[in-house]
Amino acid sequence: MNTHVVIMAGGIGSRLWPLSTPDVPKQFIDVLGVGRSLLQLTVDRFAPVCQPEDFWVVTGEKYVDLVRQQLPDVPESQILAEPEGRNTAPCIAYASWKIQKKDPKANIVVTPADALVMKTAEFAETIAKALAFTQERDAIVTVGIAPSRPETGYGYIHAAEALHGQLVKVTEFKEKPDLDTAIGYLEDGHYFWNAGIFVWNVDTIVNELRAYAPEIAAVMDQLAPSFFTDQEQAELRRLFPTCEKISIDYAVMEKSRRIYVIAEDLAWSDLGSWGSIMTHLPADEDGNSSIGADVRLHGCRNCFVHTASEKTVVVEGLEGYIVAESKDCLLICRLSQEQHIKEYSA
Repeated sequence: MNTHVVIMAGGIGSRLWPLSTPDVPKQFIDVLGVGRSLLQLTVDRFAPVCQPEDFWVVTGEKYVDLVRQQLPDVPESQILAEPEGRNTAPCIAYASWKIQKKDPKANIVVTPADALVMKTAEFAETIAKALAFTQERDAIVTVGIAPSRPETGYGYIHAAEALHGQLVKVTEFKEKPDLDTAIGYLEDGHYFWNAGIFVWNVDTIVNELRAYAPEIAAVMDQLAPSFFTDQEQAELRRLFPTCEKISIDYAVMEKSRRIYVIAEDLAWSDLGSWGSIMTHLPADEDGNSSIGADVRLHGCRNCFVHTASEKTVVVEGLEGYIVAESKDCLLICRLSQEQHIKEYSA
């Protein structure tokens, strides 16, 4: 059974404005200043379990060229261009139906393009265990992250047993909690962050979508005859927008009885905000972090400065601020107000 990795790379990353924009979203950017975009780091992370020719990327039509440039080893027919975003269930359905046509015995990992995993060796081991499990069983495995704090920005997975590194049955999925609930989850020890990384064999996910999202499955059945032909993109433009706009969590995960979780401390982050990026960077004695060629901080505390250009940036006397610069925009915002960046950039 071959392993295929499906990377979902269609988001616009609006909370990381002005670095991330609808024209070039965060998954295509070297957010961490390491010389690799988040999309490229995702491929690097899965290289131990998947051959280059078995990667698939689902993205928006306008980003296909960016994917080609950054991932030249991914076959052209495996860059799947959504005519519009319909959330993760139609995205995953499209990739799954197409993979099934090419490789009916495929074992599949689905992952977002824009997360960070610091413990890459442990991550590869975790994915390998999950793949071995789904290769032999009609099961879905979700990767859980052992929580390090009471986080209100993530969904949670509950398991009756809390055995790190082992596959255990999922009891239920939980929505993003308030702070008191998140504290309770952390103390309980049976709750894990939902990283949105799923492992299954292709028959399992196709059958589960048929059972719990039959309208989406029906659209994919209509679309399937055009796969790998010159008519595919035209048919996709005609049919894909008719899919219900729904996440895989709502469409399948909250209904299926075949779900297991494997949880580890993987030093994972969804890098969904400037503050989350800041936590993964070294800080000076005043708690400041920066990315840029020449960033000079004077009398600043707990600030994060990010510049994508070669220019000199000087900041004086700020405490608890984000300063983020792109080619044509500058953001200066209190870290405590970063949840409003979407509104500021609208």
